[in-house]
Amino acid sequence: MDILEYAWLIPVLPLLAFVIVGFLGSKMKDKGGIVSILGVGAGMVIALWSAYELLTTGRIYRDSFEWVILSSDYSLEMGIFLDSVAAMMLIVVSFISFLVVIYSTAYMHDEGPRRHRYFTEICLFVGVMLGLVLANNFFQMFVFWELVGLCSYLLIGFWFERPSAARAAKKAFLVTRVGDVMFMIGLFILFTELHTLNYESVWAALDTADPAMMAFAAFFLFGGAIGKSAQFPLHDWLPDAMEGPTTVSALIHAATMVNAGVYLVARAFPIIATSAEVSLFVGAIGGITAFLAATMALCAPKIKGVLAYSTVSQLGYMILGLGAGAFLWNKGYHVEASIAFGAGLFHLMNHAFFKGQLFLGAGSVIHYVDTEELSRMGGLGKYMKVTSITMLISCLSIAGIPPLSGFWSKDEVLSVTFDAGDAGLTFMVLWVLGVLTAFMTAFYMFRMWFMVFKGQPREGSKQAIEHGHHHEAPIAMLAPLVILAALAFGSGFSLFIGDGFFGAIYYEHAHVLSIGERLEEVFTSPLTYVSIVAAVGGIMLAYYSFYKPKISAEKVVAKGFPKAMHQLLLDRYKFPVAYDKIGYAGLYGFSLLLDKFDRYIIDGIVNGISAFLIRAGGTVRKLQNGFVQSYATLLLFGVSVVLILLYVVGALR
Repeated sequence: MDILEYAWLIPVLPLLAFVIVGFLGSKMKDKGGIVSILGVGAGMVIALWSAYELLTTGRIYRDSFEWVILSSDYSLEMGIFLDSVAAMMLIVVSFISFLVVIYSTAYMHDEGPRRHRYFTEICLFVGVMLGLVLANNFFQMFVFWELVGLCSYLLIGFWFERPSAARAAKKAFLVTRVGDVMFMIGLFILFTELHTLNYESVWAALDTADPAMMAFAAFFLFGGAIGKSAQFPLHDWLPDAMEGPTTVSALIHAATMVNAGVYLVARAFPIIATSAEVSLFVGAIGGITAFLAATMALCAPKIKGVLAYSTVSQLGYMILGLGAGAFLWNKGYHVEASIAFGAGLFHLMNHAFFKGQLFLGAGSVIHYVDTEELSRMGGLGKYMKVTSITMLISCLSIAGIPPLSGFWSKDEVLSVTFDAGDAGLTFMVLWVLGVLTAFMTAFYMFRMWFMVFKGQPREGSKQAIEHGHHHEAPIAMLAPLVILAALAFGSGFSLFIGDGFFGAIYYEHAHVLSIGERLEEVFTSPLTYVSIVAAVGGIMLAYYSFYKPKISAEKVVAKGFPKAMHQLLLDRYKFPVAYDKIGYAGLYGFSLLLDKFDRYIIDGIVNGISAFLIRAGGTVRKLQNGFVQSYATLLLFGVSVVLILLYVVGALR
């Protein structure tokens, strides 16, 4: 049996669960939890089986049919395109989504009837994201892309009665729509120039396409990724998205929505690589985003806030790697470009595991202490040993400590960025920002971990302990933590399985090294030790600031520039204010312009015509005076005019 022939079931099974839970879940005792597990789990089994087939055989599977016939020459198709990149995404999306659904059965236990709506929306979310991964053309991707945005809106605003949640959902929806419009413009350019949106057809046509138009298409397609993957300057919606349940945050940050933007960049990689300027722009946006988001995470007051900024920063790393790869390809460094392409996607995979674990771990902590404020936690390590240890593993991984998974992918992203610096000085600056980001990442992650699990219990922890919460979360919540922590530790070792990650996930040039060659390449490079020193330095600074306090963070930011900078970081560089002002000035100003147009142009024309007819009627009405002499005079005048006109016309002939 060829499992790839049944790949269409991968999104269909979660969507079938969505329909069943949506219509019947309210009547089920568990409100649809078991059906959700079965639907998402069945899709995961086929997804993992398909991924194994693709990665072990190197196959590319295609299947499609005409969907919309626009004319005799143009049509849109619906289909499946599965290669190694899609295989990697199938593993990430299906497996993490399955663990999140299992976790949710315990975490959302107290939501009562709401659980029915929750599981309905979760199944839809998983199904449409898997549909996006399987798409064989940009238009089909865009359809699922929009459905992913809808699901995020519904789940971020799950507790819609809270004003903050309602605002966050609307903000996410509107800000990402800006990127979606850019994505759509890119599709129009592609279709106009190439007459197709099929991935392979687009890639094949690039050699004969107009470079200028392809640069515009690449720019606008990347605009879609800026919105969906929360890149600067459209990044500010993601921290607010924490208003939804923590399980939703885990799904958005680790498996679905934000990864969609990175996946789009990977699919558009050949288009982006046609322009050195657009490639440089992609890399610069990634590097700037990684750095800015890391600075905002340094003093974030809430546990989920730290993780949200961290996600934005790590997404920046992924975009930086892909941008560096496209730039290197454009400059003729094809092998290095393929490594960079793999590095960005390698970090996507590793990040999915440790960030999924961190969010679910944060959910376990919040479930225990009933607060998100770091200042109210502390001393939980002795009461939440499994959560503490698993989150420690993930913190070490994201910090980039070898041999955990985050080290291998982050180090590779920084390495290819440095290599791109040989072809463009800007990437050398971005490498410096990347190293500084690595330092800050280690600091803010261990600031969070020390504040939660070490020291003396503070208000929230004390209340939980006093109320007898001396036990961990249920097994349905702990099991996913342990599994994801194991992957956060070991997914990086996929470098050494078979031909390695770069031998399986590549752009035209596989980078296959033996274990010894790989280790030699990594640990003989001075760049590796720069990255490690930055990570260790960040951990030590957090250790002496929040565990063995030899450095007082309060005193550092007590006055002067540090205090002002601290407040600026808490205010998120005033981006929320800027969004509001731009929205007010732009949207309200545009609304006023439309109002003027409606009043004086549309209504002016309609009212002007009616006023003219009323005046004309009033004038003509005066001719109806009841005197026969007047009517005879008008009749004579009319006949005279007709005769004169007939004479003139005859003379002209």
